[in-house]
Amino acid sequence: MNYTLAIDQSTSATKAMLFDANASLVSRVSLPHKQFYPRPGWVEHDPVEILENTYQAVQKLLKESKITPSDIVSLALTNQRETVVVWDKSTGKPVYNAIVWQCNRGAAICEEIIAQGKAPLVKEKTGLIINPYFSASGVKWIIDNIVVETRRATSLPDDNLLIGTIDTWLIWNFTGGQVHATDYTNASRTLLFNIHTLDWDDELLELFSVKRSMLPEVYPCDHVFGTTTLNGLLPEIPIAGVLGDSHGALVGQMCFAPGMGKATYGTGSSLMINVGETVLDAPEGLVTSVAFSALGQTYYAFEGNIHCTGATIQWLKNNLQLITSAQESEALATSVEDNGGVYFVPAFAGLGAPWWNNDAKALICGMTGGTTKAHIVRAALESIAYQIKDLIDLVRNAGVVLQELRVDGGPVKNNFLMQFQADLLQAPINRSPIEEASALGAVLMNSIALKTRHSWDELARLRKDEKRIHPQPDTKKMTSLHQAWIAAVKRTIN
Repeated sequence: MNYTLAIDQSTSATKAMLFDANASLVSRVSLPHKQFYPRPGWVEHDPVEILENTYQAVQKLLKESKITPSDIVSLALTNQRETVVVWDKSTGKPVYNAIVWQCNRGAAICEEIIAQGKAPLVKEKTGLIINPYFSASGVKWIIDNIVVETRRATSLPDDNLLIGTIDTWLIWNFTGGQVHATDYTNASRTLLFNIHTLDWDDELLELFSVKRSMLPEVYPCDHVFGTTTLNGLLPEIPIAGVLGDSHGALVGQMCFAPGMGKATYGTGSSLMINVGETVLDAPEGLVTSVAFSALGQTYYAFEGNIHCTGATIQWLKNNLQLITSAQESEALATSVEDNGGVYFVPAFAGLGAPWWNNDAKALICGMTGGTTKAHIVRAALESIAYQIKDLIDLVRNAGVVLQELRVDGGPVKNNFLMQFQADLLQAPINRSPIEEASALGAVLMNSIALKTRHSWDELARLRKDEKRIHPQPDTKKMTSLHQAWIAAVKRTIN
């Protein structure tokens, strides 16, 4: 049997997976990488560690699956999106660590550009707001603070520098430095890409001090990006099917029609709603991105990104040691009748959509002498659902009819969280039959690229059994809880 190798390079780990010809996951391994916090609010990854972990993960996958390398016929790639790398193409070495999407070091750069009155221009061209969440301010910081000093010391020429999100960094290395490329979805999250023309925008490049020669070529998701042996681990195979992880989940959840949406629960969370083939202005608090591009069609999406969801549970485990595993959180949450009036606003890296406040700090409020760790854990889980509801409310208020919310990611295994989410939204939740929806999306794009599948309908028929969770009809209680959450958020901001 032929297999597709899928690489999912996420914020916390690199996963290597094998999918069979029916797009079923047959084997998976994961290797975590280090998180670097050089200053408060700054987050970095080592791109060389990520690359080496990718090779190691594939090596481990081959060993554990016992699948012959010659049976692997192609590679699909999905990745953390806004994390950005700048490297010297003559040496292949990064000039600095990768600046992660959670990093706030670009805040002053963004504030300066906003003060110049450029926010409307940037939003019109990119669909995004000016915020350090997106890649451009991280790139400008590296250029201003690292590259300038390096040039002085070594006379490094401009044309030696390359810029890319993690997919670009991996593709460049996988192809021995022959291919410097990305796809429309990753490019659309940089603040440098015009989503109307589907090209880098010279006015935006000048705004962030970026030269076009540094940037990768941009292609649809169903492009064949090159070939690789993955450092000799495999016979030469095509790299085909590349898109950012949230977009991969939208495709993996088969949200091909306007009004279909998904929420991915990961380190942070992403809500993405397909709005069709026309660029629409997103309501304040949300952004417009390229959803996916294949079969000669480009779809757009409203999107909201939340900084801390699954990361909140990890914080309870690693920092406060209130739980020993993420799985334990469900049992604790259901051991108490309610949250006891406790609200947890996890603004560890500021607040993302819809608040977009970089200065907000995390807050636990409403505690009394009767508060237990169960109440705090429950409040942390509830905070995940509240943040998703904040975004869904904006989508609904903008007149978009949400046909169905499909959910994926590790936290969706938590039955308490999913039921609470359905109750808050007063809408059914459709839980993904597999956890790895992002990787599945890349595999589906891979099959379109290699012409083993030919239409959206053909892809949609691959979706496995539905797992719906229906809301309990108690809107008054849910409204009251959400209003108290909003009050807690405003306290955090103020």
